Parts: sequence; structure tokens; C-alpha cells
Amino acid sequence: MAGEDRAPGAGTGGSSGAEAHYRMLERLYAAAPINAAFPSRLEIVAAGEARIRFTVDERVHHAAGAAHGTIYFKMLDDAAFYAANSLVTDRFLLTTGFNLNLLKPIAAGEAVAQGRWISGRKRVFVAEATLTDSAGEVIGRGTGTFMRSRIALTELPGYRQADGA
Repeated sequence: MAGEDRAPGAGTGGSSGAEAHYRMLERLYAAAPINAAFPSRLEIVAAGEARIRFTVDERVHHAAGAAHGTIYFKMLDDAAFYAANSLVTDRFLLTTGFNLNLLKPIAAGEAVAQGRWISGRKRVFVAEATLTDSAGEVIGRGTGTFMRSRIALTELPGYRQADGA
């Protein structure tokens, strides 16, 4: 199928198709019910690159007063996932494995998960992500594998053009 094994817009002489795909992925992320529990904002930076910004506060703390590993996993997985899915214009990817390293606790403040595609363009994709605190220190890392699903992106209610198309 067209667009399956190359970056959106590759070889088309422009990036308008890629940019539309990125914005629709951002809307898909924003529409996910899980993000009501974990407020955050996704930005697809370029083909194979995604960034998620969020704030850590007591709502995500464990009993010792720092962010629970759940928030590390969620944001690192999402950043890596969307970096990979930015390269796929027809199908929703699924996480098949994720290796997580918790490097430093965070109790409060802004944090950024930065995802980057590493390899794969056919069926399986590998992407990594780093999590940094407001001082720019790396507090977590992760690497995930993602596989094409049978779910067409166009079937998902959040994946739509801004004009509803």
C-alpha cells in the first residue's frame, strides 16, 4: 500500500500530507480517554520525532511523594509510539514490548518525553524516548517495539481533519 514503508510526504515534493498526518495524530492523542487522567500535549515534531509535555504533581505520586512509575511509562511509551506512528499513514500501531529505565525521581514540575524512531518501516518499528525534568536532566529512558495493527487510522474518531473530513 502507498505510504506504508516511507515517511509521509516522502517523494511528493512537499510536506503538506505529512503535516496533515501529524496534526491528525495529535488530535487522536488528545481524544484518547486516558489523557483525561494524565493531562498532556503531544507534538509531532517531524517524521520519526514526537514530544509530549506534561506537569507532574501530587495526583501522580506514590506513597513516598514522587511520581509513580506509571507516569514515566505512559509518557515514554506514548512519545516513542507516536514517533513511530508518524511514519505510518494507514494503520494504528500497537506496543508489543517496552523496556523502561527509571533514572531519577520527580515530585513536581514540567516534564518532557521526547520520542525518536530508530528502525523498522514495514511491520515492526523500534523507537526510543527520553524523559527530562524542567532543569533538562534525563530522569527516564525507554525503548519500545511497535507493530502494525489491523486498525485503520481513518476508522478512529480522533483521527480527522480539522474541518471534519
